[in-house]
Amino acid sequence: MSQIFDFFFGQYSEYSTTDIILEITAVIFGFLSVWFSKQNKIWVFPTGMISTLIFVYLLLKWELLGDMMINAYYFIMSIYGWYIWTRKVDDAHVTPISITTVNEKKLSAIIFIATLIFVFLVYKTFDKWNGWVAYIDTITTAIFFVGMWLMARRKIENWIFWIIGDIISVPLYFYKGFTFTSFQYLGFTIIAIFGYLAWNKNLDSKKAIA
Repeated sequence: MSQIFDFFFGQYSEYSTTDIILEITAVIFGFLSVWFSKQNKIWVFPTGMISTLIFVYLLLKWELLGDMMINAYYFIMSIYGWYIWTRKVDDAHVTPISITTVNEKKLSAIIFIATLIFVFLVYKTFDKWNGWVAYIDTITTAIFFVGMWLMARRKIENWIFWIIGDIISVPLYFYKGFTFTSFQYLGFTIIAIFGYLAWNKNLDSKKAIA
């Protein structure tokens, strides 16, 4: 039993108690954020902002620049998403769940490519382009950047990007030594699948009414 525990959590012996508590707190609020997103509730943003703010601090401290930039971007996009989700499209309705338009698909592609270039330049500047993890970090950052932008726009396709990015992140964070965060992304994957199904059901019900 102790060997199993050491395999999953042995790396935490080198961490301070404060950092462990902060990571667990960030994971809890991260779960809440994704759950509220699945439920199509505005609480996705304040809970997500708490989680990402903690992770920005921890990841900067641990010198994980790609991951830190993802969370800093999440925090900024949460402010934008909070506005979009509460913006009235008429006197009685706020921005609804919808399908990505052709122009939004083009912009998503631009965001993806621009993120790849930006993260690569940051890693090269800070001499962090030193292994296969940097390649994976760059790709997952681009995936999550697009996913967060689409979620802020309340587009159903955001879940596809989350699912892909979350699946990649589960073994990636475990390899980096962050077991709690790895478990978080495993949970995110499951919630994201149900989130896509729930949002798709919402769209189908609107089509039926129309």
